[in-house]
Amino acid sequence: MKKITINLLLIISLLFIIGCQEEDNAFGDLSAPTNIQIEAIIQGVDSTNPYGDGSGIVKFTTTANNAISYKYVFSDGTSQNSPNGVFQKRFTQTGINEYTVTAIASGKGGVSSNAIITIEVRSDFTDNEAIELLTAGTTQNWYFSASEAGHFGVGPNNTDETQNYYPFYYQAAPWEKAGSTDSGCLYENVLTFTKEGDLLKYELNNGGKTFFNATYESVVGGSSGSDFCYNYTTSGEKTINLSPSESVITANANAATQTRGTMLNFSDNGFMGYYIGQSSYEILSITSNRMVVRAVMGNNPDLAWYHTFTTVQPVQVPDVDYTNLVFSDEFNTDGVPDPSKWGYDLGAGGWGNNESQHYTNSASNVIVQGGNLKITAKAESFSGSNYTSARLKTENKFEFTYGKVEVKAKLPVGGGTWPAIWMLGENYATVGWPACGEIDIMEYVGNNPDVVLSTLHFPGNSGGNGVTGSTTVTGASSQFHVYKTIWSPTTINFYVDDQLFHSMPNNSTIPFNNDFFLILNVAMGGNLGGAISPSFTESAMEIDYVRIYQ
Repeated sequence: MKKITINLLLIISLLFIIGCQEEDNAFGDLSAPTNIQIEAIIQGVDSTNPYGDGSGIVKFTTTANNAISYKYVFSDGTSQNSPNGVFQKRFTQTGINEYTVTAIASGKGGVSSNAIITIEVRSDFTDNEAIELLTAGTTQNWYFSASEAGHFGVGPNNTDETQNYYPFYYQAAPWEKAGSTDSGCLYENVLTFTKEGDLLKYELNNGGKTFFNATYESVVGGSSGSDFCYNYTTSGEKTINLSPSESVITANANAATQTRGTMLNFSDNGFMGYYIGQSSYEILSITSNRMVVRAVMGNNPDLAWYHTFTTVQPVQVPDVDYTNLVFSDEFNTDGVPDPSKWGYDLGAGGWGNNESQHYTNSASNVIVQGGNLKITAKAESFSGSNYTSARLKTENKFEFTYGKVEVKAKLPVGGGTWPAIWMLGENYATVGWPACGEIDIMEYVGNNPDVVLSTLHFPGNSGGNGVTGSTTVTGASSQFHVYKTIWSPTTINFYVDDQLFHSMPNNSTIPFNNDFFLILNVAMGGNLGGAISPSFTESAMEIDYVRIYQ
């Protein structure tokens, strides 16, 4: 962040409270530090802005005779050690507010003296919507979204904007930390956010145990050498101050879609369930029921940890399996797809995603041949579009609530291709999207080969905020793989070749408890498909079979 030149130095009279202790010859001279001097420079102070430029930033410098370290204690409930006496703080309470600041100078043997000053600072930053979402207007509990892939992970904290906004290095699988006393305590955390007047309060109930990063095990005298659950009490209410983010993500070209840009700053060493020596967390995204945060490792600024939370406590239950085959197409008869099972969406217009293709029911775009359904996208002019493709659906032919869907498919190649196997709530025409709900069993982007996505869209989680999981599928465009979802009243799980990689709890508050229908299509370009390769001519998604069980 660019610093503004200070035009006015605020000199504040000091009240000295000097504590003296008896000398101990073992430490030499134990005289308490004397002559404490505090300098407070409020950023942006000038004749028209006597309380600063609204950033709330104040730089403190404290000096004292015989001092070897310093600490600041602030009346907003926060504190900070400062070995050299220099510390820059952002005060975040909106408006012009008065703060008391205590500077503690420590000398040999721990003897100390302190001084107290009072300052007035202006802060313009606010995020009332985030506070409302965190607290539901009063108080609300949050839990690790343990059933969701990537609910816990780590990535680089660098300027590479292709990696620095998500857990690039490691993403935990659903319930990965459960079932072990070494790590299971992570899922016992209950994070309570409360709105008390103009204050945001926080309390972490961890059941008496905290999941520690291995590099911080000395805090509790641990010796496991790996991340471990140690006895560690986190009781006590903390205060949270909000501030604008200045992370590396904010410099990304797509920062607006990658971070909310709001920091949660916890008082008294508060943290969000996993101990990494950090009390400041960046909100990347938040809705009424889901939140993703990012925090830089306290002792390693090259690493950033990611946590995903939900307001609905996940419950680990065995997969419900469905074995009664109620719909299938094996595509064994050459020609047009079976009209008793499949209809079409036709036309262009971008389809809500700025897509470039015109959907047809031409045999050149959709045909059953050699035991497979082939949906072919082509670079050809048609009715004002430069590409054609097809989109099949079971709407009004087969619709269902809950079940297992299996589709064996080989995906197209080429930059700009965007094949999908997905389901849409049948009531979309009356309630609209995303209120109807959308279950993306498989999406694939030709510009990002071998990475398969599964996503759920519903109110508060539409567009780029969908609840998404991804996995690497080697040979996705050269071999057939089975893409599967098991959808029940309690969970929606996603698999590739029977390997679970994404999961989300289901409940009565979200729209995944009504009839849906199946859609198969290959889009071109658009918001997710991206740039279309100029060398693209045509490519097909081939489907060996579709099977639905209840």
